[in-house]
Amino acid sequence: MNDKKSTGDRSTGDGSTGNRSTGDWSISNYSTGHFSTEDYAGFGAFNKPCTSEEWDSVVKPFFLFQIRPTKWIPVSDMTYAEKAGCSTFHTTGGYTKTIPMKESWAEAWANRGENDEAQLRALPNFDAGVFKEISGIDVNANLCDKCKER
Repeated sequence: MNDKKSTGDRSTGDGSTGNRSTGDWSISNYSTGHFSTEDYAGFGAFNKPCTSEEWDSVVKPFFLFQIRPTKWIPVSDMTYAEKAGCSTFHTTGGYTKTIPMKESWAEAWANRGENDEAQLRALPNFDAGVFKEISGIDVNANLCDKCKER
């Protein structure tokens, strides 16, 4: 079973929606970096150059690995409408539900650990705007203006 959680065509990274991307958590096409919104071929993070050593040297927040664009729904949890739309649920015992990526991001963020936000902000080149464009999450929403400048 392929454990990659991407919806992009021919992507190999986790949590990516761009086509032919190899990096993780990107919405760009042909990117090899992580958290990319721009189409480019160089390795980077948050649309800026980054070495693989820089990227590998930081702890990644656990919630990033909980982003799932699909979810198994057992028969006992299926709604009437879901059963009506899936003729094989009796045989399979349920169905695989597709979750919109930003909804999956929101669910993972809501269940983040106490260190996850600090680890996210410590990623090389972290950019709250790029992160919001990819995930739909405004990490500065509850910060005072002075704190947002940091």
